[in-house]
Amino acid sequence: MTLIFPNKSRTFDETRKAVRFTGYDGMFEIRFLVEAAALGQSAAANASELACLNAFDAARSTIQEAAARAYANRRGNNLTLTARDFR
Repeated sequence: MTLIFPNKSRTFDETRKAVRFTGYDGMFEIRFLVEAAALGQSAAANASELACLNAFDAARSTIQEAAARAYANRRGNNLTLTARDFR
């Protein structure tokens, strides 16, 4: 099955300084965490909620592509995306 992202919601994880979002593989929910460092320099420098969510929104399609690649390679229902996943 193909990983899809029908839910546009995302949340900021203050403890991890990252953005959480979900995708679906059929009926299975796949949870993702994308680190602030992977969102770009402004998000990494500030690591504030507003900076990270804005950076996520601006790069949503790129992030979803990276998430789909990571899921295809690693499988699992909890995946963390780092800057390395965007190369």
